[in-house]
Amino acid sequence: MPRCRAEPLWLARLVVDAIHTDQVREHGGLAGLRDENALESALARPRHEWLYDTTTDLPTLAAAYACGLIQNHPYRDGNKRVGLLTMVTFLALNGLELDAGDPEILTVIVGVAASRVAEADLATWLRRHTVPAR
Repeated sequence: MPRCRAEPLWLARLVVDAIHTDQVREHGGLAGLRDENALESALARPRHEWLYDTTTDLPTLAAAYACGLIQNHPYRDGNKRVGLLTMVTFLALNGLELDAGDPEILTVIVGVAASRVAEADLATWLRRHTVPAR
């Protein structure tokens, strides 16, 4: 995967909040923010990675979004869903799409939530499971 030195398109907080709202509306759960600082930290994580690591790539940044949102648990409910969809949306905005089956995706995301899949491992998995967007 080529390095990412042109600044990628980032997701605005409004977009991530909308992802959360849509997921709660569609699948149920508690609406609302649990921790403002946890959300801001999660959204800053990939930008920090991009600024300070000149070898970073899009899968690494997508993994930072997902892990930050899943592990920081900023929303009252739906953090795994928000982390997954934010990761996928970020990849799509930047010309990549996830190419993996739902059971494998579920296993990886639950692994992130349970601290069995580290951020670096998620980035490696994404490198193997992303393709240029059609």
